[in-house]
Amino acid sequence: MNKLKVHLIGIGGIGTSALARWFLSQRYKVSGSDTTASPIIQQLKKEGIRVVIGHKPENLKKETNLVVYSAAVPLDNPEIKKAKKSGIPIKSYSQAIGDLTKKYKTIAIAGAHGKSTSTALLSLVLIKAGFNPTVIVGTKLNEFKDSNFRKGKSNYLILEADEYHQSFLTYSPLAVIITNIDREHLDFYKNLSAIKNAFLKFIGNIQPGGILVLNKDDKNLFSLKNKIKKISEKNKLKLNWYTAKSIYKKNYKYKRIKNILKIPGEHNISNATAVYVLAKALGVKEKAILRALNQYRGAWRRMERRGKLRIKNEELRIPVYDDYAHHPTEIKATLLAFRQKFSQSKIICVFQPHQNQRLKILFKEFISAFNDADILILLPVHRVIGRDKINKKYTAEKLASIIKKRNSKIQVFYLKNPKKLKDLIRKILFSKFYFLNSSIIVMMGAGDIYKMTKNLIEY
Repeated sequence: MNKLKVHLIGIGGIGTSALARWFLSQRYKVSGSDTTASPIIQQLKKEGIRVVIGHKPENLKKETNLVVYSAAVPLDNPEIKKAKKSGIPIKSYSQAIGDLTKKYKTIAIAGAHGKSTSTALLSLVLIKAGFNPTVIVGTKLNEFKDSNFRKGKSNYLILEADEYHQSFLTYSPLAVIITNIDREHLDFYKNLSAIKNAFLKFIGNIQPGGILVLNKDDKNLFSLKNKIKKISEKNKLKLNWYTAKSIYKKNYKYKRIKNILKIPGEHNISNATAVYVLAKALGVKEKAILRALNQYRGAWRRMERRGKLRIKNEELRIPVYDDYAHHPTEIKATLLAFRQKFSQSKIICVFQPHQNQRLKILFKEFISAFNDADILILLPVHRVIGRDKINKKYTAEKLASIIKKRNSKIQVFYLKNPKKLKDLIRKILFSKFYFLNSSIIVMMGAGDIYKMTKNLIEY
């Protein structure tokens, strides 16, 4: 019997690559294509997946049984056109994931920020508790051998739920965590009201009798409490609001979690609290939850330490970190966490804005997002093919200029040529010698800035 064959268009994406690994775990013959090579694609090839760079009709073989395309792929893609012409079944990434959620007891983690960390934490807790779940997460984890996928042996699926393009509305989960709601993906949603409505629909898709865990500290989410209550009562959901604020005298969870959690930041205490509440609702004992949370050391590009700065054959005592933060809310939370962890250090933040449309809509918020940095280096905007338009009025250079005028406490630079980043950092460090032994560098953004990090830590 021939193996079923699936072809994934945009296979290098963090979500699509995890889905490719699921198909591979089910003994499908898997292939894919993408516009550019990446470390993720290199890993997929090593695992036995055939990946072609560039989208061409001939990439699609006759024996293909299913084509899956990511949300970043336009419908006029030549491989999609050929699949339609050949009568091959076609599904979007969200539709394919939606099918998976019906095969498993699915636990979905949603929210504008904190999804990946919360998904990783919950996965570790439930693995340690013996649930043996399958996991699809939007980052690479050391616990999964530097992968974003884990094949479990049970009928549980832990899934990072993406709200972009309303993808999560195809899901049918048994349990849900929502960390927060924010003005994100405004290239798709018209406004905050539209985002809130999408989350309400998502809540309405939870299976009757399911579990719902929500962040009481998030004002946008809590503003929906009455509507959420009606949905919960109608579908007999087990509704749990959690808080990670220490001001509540009865909130003993805050102190316990803060004391055992190894990853810094109030936002991560909040993420861990959400996981604690859901795990308890699933019957996991408190000791087991805290033990698992204590063992977590972080994920790829989430305050990830990459090494030490190397300049002219010298390894300086300056740690270099990588972080995925690209929204003003995430930037503030991440820099605050670094400030709390390295209270005596100078923070050099190198930021690459992600998508012109996001920079334009949230421009005012970006101006105040970097207040916890001592030095800010802004790089040109990383444009997203198919989702972005050039806007000369809202640029990284203009953002640098305004921050420089409004905040004299931060030294701001705009670097037009990212290849000169190491030279600029060297110039900054040696013009301020007290920075040499008391600084950290934070490389931040959702684009390809992580590729520049490698140059900083290597000769």
